[in-house]
Amino acid sequence: MSRRREQVGKLIQREISSMLGKEINDPRLANLVSITEVSVSSDLRYAKVFVSVLGDEQIKTETIRGFEAATAFLRRGLGSRMKMRFVPELSFHCDDSIERGMRLLEVIKRASDAEE
Repeated sequence: MSRRREQVGKLIQREISSMLGKEINDPRLANLVSITEVSVSSDLRYAKVFVSVLGDEQIKTETIRGFEAATAFLRRGLGSRMKMRFVPELSFHCDDSIERGMRLLEVIKRASDAEE
């Protein structure tokens, strides 16, 4: 990934996280939500926002729906905060890497306990 794309992704990640804490009142986004990564296309027109949500599949689905409903608000907020010609189109995706990591650590712990 180019340095510019990486910088834009990190800026979008930081600004969306900030808006989540201060400006968004959607109850679907009140869960424990973390923006884990933002992947920006080479032309800076599209951004995939990866969201980590703790909870079951229903909570994750509702959270993604909440983000989709707030997309226009988030883009307007990004437009006023970022100095770019175009604000990227946002798409939101669940990121379960934290949960996979926790499961992997549990498997490793069980294996080490079994060896002892």
